[in-house]
Amino acid sequence: MTRLPSLSRRALIRSAGAVPLLALPGLLRAEEPDVSELKDITTGAAPIGREERLARIARAQALMKAAGIGAVLIEPGSSLIYFTGVRWGRSERLTAVVLPVEGEPCIVTPFFEEPSVRESLAIPAQVRVWQEDQDPLAVVAGFLKERKLAARPIGVEETVRYFAVDGLQRALPGAKIVSANPIVRGCRMIKTAPELALMQLATDVTIAAYRWTYPRIREGMTPRDIAALMSAATRKLGGSNEWNLILLGEAAAYPHGSGKPQKVVPGEVVLMDCGCSVQGYQSDVSRSFVFGTASAEQRKVWNQVARGQQIALEVAKLGTPAGAVDDAVRRYYTSLGYGPDYQLPGLSHRTGHGIGMDGHEPVNLVRGEKTPLAAGMCFSNEPGIYIPGSFGIRLEDCFHMTESGPKWFSVPPKSIDAPFD
Repeated sequence: MTRLPSLSRRALIRSAGAVPLLALPGLLRAEEPDVSELKDITTGAAPIGREERLARIARAQALMKAAGIGAVLIEPGSSLIYFTGVRWGRSERLTAVVLPVEGEPCIVTPFFEEPSVRESLAIPAQVRVWQEDQDPLAVVAGFLKERKLAARPIGVEETVRYFAVDGLQRALPGAKIVSANPIVRGCRMIKTAPELALMQLATDVTIAAYRWTYPRIREGMTPRDIAALMSAATRKLGGSNEWNLILLGEAAAYPHGSGKPQKVVPGEVVLMDCGCSVQGYQSDVSRSFVFGTASAEQRKVWNQVARGQQIALEVAKLGTPAGAVDDAVRRYYTSLGYGPDYQLPGLSHRTGHGIGMDGHEPVNLVRGEKTPLAAGMCFSNEPGIYIPGSFGIRLEDCFHMTESGPKWFSVPPKSIDAPFD
């Protein structure tokens, strides 16, 4: 597996899938495929509303009371958007929300950023500012003292940076800093009907983009060529923040690809791992097929992966530990001679990951994960098989848990010959 340490997986994928530029006299322009036949299918998408966010805060406060936590600190990112609607980037200047166990939240932000922060604030909340020569964590501490919460445990969302945690500890030397996972995960892991509807729509966009792209793949195309088709179709269909990982031939044997030159060759595997977002909610769908005629070995492995997906779904029952899904798939693959465990040839990564506002969210379908499956949880199901030096097959469809069991967002294909039926 080729990795660039300075780039995240998603950044690497976006880099690999960038639209090529054509040099024209005095001009650089993006070469865009003709997608005029496609139409936006997301126009009826209902964004997350005020009442939904208020219900999330009420849920968080109930969990805080149960856990004995007085407040939760959250920096910009998907969790900040989830609770407040505030869309903001992280920098050395702290912007954060404090969710108290009772009452309105408090947004802390630089003085000169307040008007911009308020633009996306979607709930009633205090906004407290700090000047360039002031300590923003002292402002956080002041709010906690006023609310008489400074002596109670303070939860920190898991992506909050160290300087913020350290600064809060210095501003409140006696404070007990704890993980906010029981609160934030306790809310975000359980998707509501409006969230599930947006995830379904994002998946519909990705499947429609696949169906448009598939018949346009030609011999000699590079991953970038295919990604350009997929991205253009996704955008026209209404998806945003689209990403595409295209692996050709031997590169498909390495889950996140290879830096070696690749092109479409008859008789070789094309593995596409693509997704997008609609109103901030993600899709993640992978398909593997052969350009031309599949060999007996390719067909056999494809069918084994398809069965692995079904085994994962069969085991995913309410109350089952998430890790049991991975265990079941791995037992099946071991019976076929793969592995054992995470060794190759076989399945070298977890069977699936949580998904929602982020492409990867807690918890994972991985060995040892004891979190019981519950209605509203969403996962990818992608038990690929990888044969180094030869090829790999990955089929990935996401599902969500309901009171009656798991339900697909996208239905897996039935044949290597019809990957988008």
